Amino acid sequence: MKIVVLDAYTANPGDLSWEPLSALGEVEVYDRTAPEDVVARAKDADAVLVNKVRITREVMDALPRLRYVGVLATGYNVVDTKAASKHGITVTNVPAYSTMSVAQMVFAHLLNITNSVAQYTIEVKSGSWSSCEDFCFYNVPLTELDGRTMGIVGVGNIGMAVARIAQAFGMQVLAMSSKSAKALKALGIRKASSYEELFSEADVLSLHCPLTDDTQHLVNAERLALMKPTAILINTGRGPLVDEQALADALNQGRLRAAGVDVLIEEPPHNDNPLIEATNCSITPHIAWATAEARERLLTIAVENLKAFAEGKPQNVVNKRTSKPKSTSPKRTTKKK
Repeated sequence: MKIVVLDAYTANPGDLSWEPLSALGEVEVYDRTAPEDVVARAKDADAVLVNKVRITREVMDALPRLRYVGVLATGYNVVDTKAASKHGITVTNVPAYSTMSVAQMVFAHLLNITNSVAQYTIEVKSGSWSSCEDFCFYNVPLTELDGRTMGIVGVGNIGMAVARIAQAFGMQVLAMSSKSAKALKALGIRKASSYEELFSEADVLSLHCPLTDDTQHLVNAERLALMKPTAILINTGRGPLVDEQALADALNQGRLRAAGVDVLIEEPPHNDNPLIEATNCSITPHIAWATAEARERLLTIAVENLKAFAEGKPQNVVNKRTSKPKSTSPKRTTKKK
């Protein structure tokens, strides 16, 4: 089996190994692949692994040998799954590998905002504390989370992990979820009756829902107007969940205390993205998923997915089931391009 990894760098910039893949076949690894190079690099591949490289209908039309696409992520919108099914191509993803890493980033942003860790470090280094007459120095508010309301949109693996951490901080959890009120109550979570209730009551609002036509710009000017001026928005989900200009306006006009985001609509962003210069907006470059531990789980599950496919028992399949894979004889070589 010929295996081609088309954009390896973000998942594995060199601190992990692709060697386990070589037990399944001949492997070629490319750090990055431009759209115009996808077909040429994958022309002899039985299986390709991708993170953000798009595998479109046109690409599949040009790759008659291709039988498997493994997405190195949970989201799989980079693959035309309907076309893959018509071509007899199995598409898999890697679910739940980064749950705790993303939940940790939610609170990294939240604690940085409520305790002003980065700001006070700057103040100390600039001499503000050294020149202070008192034993301590503070010039921006510090906020205790205990007793506050954590609003969550989407109580899947990550949303549930965030809820548990919030509860450990003494927060009340209010959520918009497809789960029943009874099921959420058993978890100590109150189900919101509407987005209006969720946005108006939340002291912190954290987004963990899929990106769909219904959730695009879920956070818009109208809903931001419902939020408390002391509230905080955290987005580690998908960039398009938020109307970025509306959020920037709310921050700049003091109608929202702060925001912490790890995802943007355009990645990497243009320099004129309104959130980059917005007041009290902390931005990390889509790295909530990228701890070494999470990436190691990602690669391990990706290899397990491909092995299961080769053995005729595919797992984590995200399109309609296809025919069994062709029998192939593995060649144990790995080439990095």
